[in-house]
Amino acid sequence: MKTVIKKAKVKNHEDFEKKLEDIEFEFSPIIWQHDRVYLPKGFKHGMNYPRIIMRTEMKAVDKPAKYKMILKRHIEDSGVDVVDETEVKDYAEGVNIVHQLGFKKINEVSRRRQEIDMGDGTMLYLDNVEGVAGYYAKIETRLDEKDTVTDVVEDLTKTLKVLGAEEIVEKAYFEQLNG
Repeated sequence: MKTVIKKAKVKNHEDFEKKLEDIEFEFSPIIWQHDRVYLPKGFKHGMNYPRIIMRTEMKAVDKPAKYKMILKRHIEDSGVDVVDETEVKDYAEGVNIVHQLGFKKINEVSRRRQEIDMGDGTMLYLDNVEGVAGYYAKIETRLDEKDTVTDVVEDLTKTLKVLGAEEIVEKAYFEQLNG
């Protein structure tokens, strides 16, 4: 699946949520996610190398955790992310496969996330990441063949600013944690 993602720091998360409520959107209950981020040997920015994320996700304390393996490749010159994910039944075996493929764990990211399905393949997330100050709004949309990346990026950026997001943030959470 091809997606375009924009992320921005939120000035005030209560105001941000209020603006969404005013237009009749409501966030889901809080979801806890823990990602272990793996990069291939020889990883360099701008080389369009993939990263693998092993995700643990809990939507409710009375339900079992779900595990996913996510392969994400950011195509630098286009701004498009190619994302494939699959559910993993045996987390330890999934991690073992990632290591055997030559990927190395470079960071772990824990976050509390709320989400809104905005329709037409667009999701809005409000993230509070352990070790990173403040709240972040992340908007992600599926890229259709008829869409131009430039127009989609412009629309996503405008949406974030209208909702009260401050500065657009290009770095992934794992990169922000690394400094």
